[in-house]
Amino acid sequence: MSNRRKNNLTIGVNDNIPFSQASILGLQHVLAMDIYVPPFIIATALAMTAGDATGLIQSTFLAAGLASLIQVLFYLKLPVCQGPSFVPIGAIIGIYIGSNGMGSVLGASIIGALLVILLGFSGIYKYIVRNYIPSIVSGTIIMIVGLTLLPAAFNSNIYVASETLSINQNITLALITATTLVLFSTIGTYFKKYSRLLQISSVILALGAGTFSAYLMGGFSTKAISEASFFSFPKFAFINYDISFNGAAILTMIVIYMVLLAETTGTWYAVSSVINEPLTDTQVNKGVIGEGVGCLVSALVGSTPVTGYSTNAGIISITGIASKKVFIFASGWFILLSFLGKLAAIINSIPSAVIGGVFAVVCMIIMLNGFRVVKNAEFNERELYIIGLPLIFAIGLLFIPKEVVESTPHMVQYLLGSPIAIGAIVAIIMNKIIPEPKK
Repeated sequence: MSNRRKNNLTIGVNDNIPFSQASILGLQHVLAMDIYVPPFIIATALAMTAGDATGLIQSTFLAAGLASLIQVLFYLKLPVCQGPSFVPIGAIIGIYIGSNGMGSVLGASIIGALLVILLGFSGIYKYIVRNYIPSIVSGTIIMIVGLTLLPAAFNSNIYVASETLSINQNITLALITATTLVLFSTIGTYFKKYSRLLQISSVILALGAGTFSAYLMGGFSTKAISEASFFSFPKFAFINYDISFNGAAILTMIVIYMVLLAETTGTWYAVSSVINEPLTDTQVNKGVIGEGVGCLVSALVGSTPVTGYSTNAGIISITGIASKKVFIFASGWFILLSFLGKLAAIINSIPSAVIGGVFAVVCMIIMLNGFRVVKNAEFNERELYIIGLPLIFAIGLLFIPKEVVESTPHMVQYLLGSPIAIGAIVAIIMNKIIPEPKK
């Protein structure tokens, strides 16, 4: 049985698909990735002007497209999409306020990205993965990624009221969207004739059903779409920002980048698990180089550090489509959206609860893919602790009081803001310090 069949993939990684289909499927990945959220949070927290906020969001789209192309075509060569990481948000806000604004953020990002590139070229990272991240650790990290992202689907997208929709209405929208997604992604099991069509379009159908339901509830407006300009430019480093290099900012960003590598490695393993193609040492090293190059490009186009998005692994699992061609088109959509304000406005107009409904299902699939990685391990006391304690730490950080975090040094605060990173670190440490039982 081929790898494709074992993982219910209808289209493999290197398989070709028609232009029109790849274009639609690429847009589906774009719609399911809430990459506008990190720049929106940063712009809101810093009270940026409308022009600066728009420029940052457009730069984020451009960075996502370029960084994704870099990984898919030249380095990692897996079906992945890059997008702005949530990990550095706190650090970025702190650097922006405490130094030369966005210029210091981008300057520190450039230096950190260059160091990541050097780490990849040195070949050291593959030994770190081989010796410290075996399957039980990587599977645990994948589970943590899905588990810790799930609250964001509810707290940031569903359990929030807006000017036009109540929390109860948002919950209803999320249920409609999630139900539609599950229905169309599984209906092919019973109706083989339509399985491929329904499965690969399940995310778009779910977003459409949710958005139409929001329209009927009076929660979807086309005003922002009609007011948006058709064409506008993002803001670039060295053109729109005065770049500066602050020592403390650079040191902070280097720590952030090390955390990002742990985060993105978990994503690589999630994708590897879904497509059933084990990561090689060469791929890992090239992926690190690609991560550094992508982050460097991101800084140069005026955006924040990027990372691999686990969301896409969930969508691959749902649709059964893993073709890299789809991700090339997704990259193209991101680049196009960065210059076309009208299209970006359409995506941004999708109600958050609708996005949350898709996001919640995707997080569940990511978490279960992690379980798939570790399920073949022999579960004695050692393995239970290696898996269980990182999950406890990650869940604990989700609910840690804000005042406790704020009482710690800034460096520690950045780490505590990333349950994924802390969970990954704990899993690696537990795997090394707990001795294996004598056979």
